[in-house]
Amino acid sequence: MPEPPGNRPSTTSPASRPSVMQAPVLVLNATFEPINVTAVRRALVLMLKGVAQAEETNNHEVHSTRNKIQVPSVIRLLSYRHIPQQSRALSRKNILLRDRNTCQFCARAFPTSELTLDHVLPRSRGGRSTWENLVACCYACNNRKGDRTPEEAGLKLQRRPRPFTLHTSRQLMRLIGHRDEKWRKYLFY
Repeated sequence: MPEPPGNRPSTTSPASRPSVMQAPVLVLNATFEPINVTAVRRALVLMLKGVAQAEETNNHEVHSTRNKIQVPSVIRLLSYRHIPQQSRALSRKNILLRDRNTCQFCARAFPTSELTLDHVLPRSRGGRSTWENLVACCYACNNRKGDRTPEEAGLKLQRRPRPFTLHTSRQLMRLIGHRDEKWRKYLFY
């Protein structure tokens, strides 16, 4: 008699499943040009739809009732996609990505939950919410700066804020993929 589903031994713990499905996967165009980083879950959907194929895999497998699939580390789209020169959406997530979760005043790295966004030129003085005026900032530096410019508060920006560019995007791909040797040959180090 088969065991009830709740009593079956699991080969992977439930806590490890989400992390595997959220692991980064490098996405290449049909020409092997790196164009994005996505999660394993999205990469598997693209593969199952026949839009992409795995170029490199890691040592994990995903199981369904009938199949098992090696988790990809790098996928390649099967047909060329023209990627227009696009700008990334201005969002908290993208600002923190651009600034690498580092306070732009004290240069310390923080978890996302311990960072806020700061307007270099305060909004009360006409500062706008743009790539060039928003930076990642820890709460202590944000409180210290208050409603002043960095110069007035005695703070110095680590680097001038700039828009997200293709170069920034490639740098982030390298940073995300530095732990995965399989990405190196596609990122032109």
